Amino acid sequence: MRDILGSDTPNSENLVFGGKVVLFGGDFRQILPVIPKGTGSDIVNASLNSSYLWNHCRVLKLTVNMRLRVGSPDSDLNEIKMFAEWILKLGDGLLGEANDGEVEIPIPADLLIDDTDDPVKSLITFTYPNMDSNLHDPLYFQQRAILAPTHNLVNSINENLLELIPVDTLL
Repeated sequence: MRDILGSDTPNSENLVFGGKVVLFGGDFRQILPVIPKGTGSDIVNASLNSSYLWNHCRVLKLTVNMRLRVGSPDSDLNEIKMFAEWILKLGDGLLGEANDGEVEIPIPADLLIDDTDDPVKSLITFTYPNMDSNLHDPLYFQQRAILAPTHNLVNSINENLLELIPVDTLL
């Protein structure tokens, strides 16, 4: 920005971003730079909040999780607020005890799957209720997702889900 503005704006070569306001968006806990063959340290050092520019930034935080509120009845707003606060505490590392990278985090009981025999099937049943009657409704599947931390678990979920769909429906 300093190079672009240098010829038109006096003293812009001495100002961060040439004196222009720049808006960065994102969640620094989730979006990291890609450094080919870089170590964890290389990645952290390449992030914006490790840059000399960071001292010139003002951080503004969004405080209302609008995605959780959309389409929710007013009667659920308190429960949604409590869940959103729990998610923020989780992301900020404020749950559990001080740790060195590994910690046990208390999870609210209503978020746990109690089925010890087949938890994957229970998760699928919870996420896709009445799937048989909604197989031909594209919105039904677009509005639901199961996130998994490993490829093995994704494969297990996919296999279980496909077993629940009648073969004649797939043809």
